[in-house]
Amino acid sequence: MKPTAGIVLFSLLFLGACAQEPEPQTEAPQQETTAHQESAENEGSSAATRGSEDTNLSDPQVAAGEEVYEANCAGCHDSGTGGAPRPGKKEEWVPLIAQGMDVMIKRSVEGFVGKNGTMPPKGGNAELTETEVSNAVKYMVFKSR
Repeated sequence: MKPTAGIVLFSLLFLGACAQEPEPQTEAPQQETTAHQESAENEGSSAATRGSEDTNLSDPQVAAGEEVYEANCAGCHDSGTGGAPRPGKKEEWVPLIAQGMDVMIKRSVEGFVGKNGTMPPKGGNAELTETEVSNAVKYMVFKSR
C-alpha cells in the first residue's frame, strides 16, 4: 500500500472515532429546517451570534448547544483530539473568536483544515442541522470567554 493511501485510511478511521452515534429519537422526527428558515433565525439571533460578553447559559441557543455539544462534539473537543480547541481554554479560543462567529460556524458546518488541526463537516455527524452546529459553537464560545 502506498504511504499516501495509508495516511488517508488512518485519517478516516481517526475522524470516524470522533463522531459519536446520535441517540435514537423517541419522538417523531422533526423535519429539518430549510436554509431560508435558518437564515431568518440567524438574522434575529441573540448576543451569542454577535459574540457579545453578555451571553449566558440562559440564552436558549447556548443552552441548546450544550446538549448538542455533549452528544456530538465532546469526544474530540474535551480532549483536544485533532487540534480541536477545548472549551474553557481561553487561550485556544481567542484567535478563533477574533475571526467572528460567522466564520467559526461556517467552518464547523462545512469542515476546515487548518495549521493546528482538522474540523470534519458537522463534526462528522451529517445528521446535525446547521442550527444545531451553530448552537454548539455558541456554547463552546460561551464556555471559553
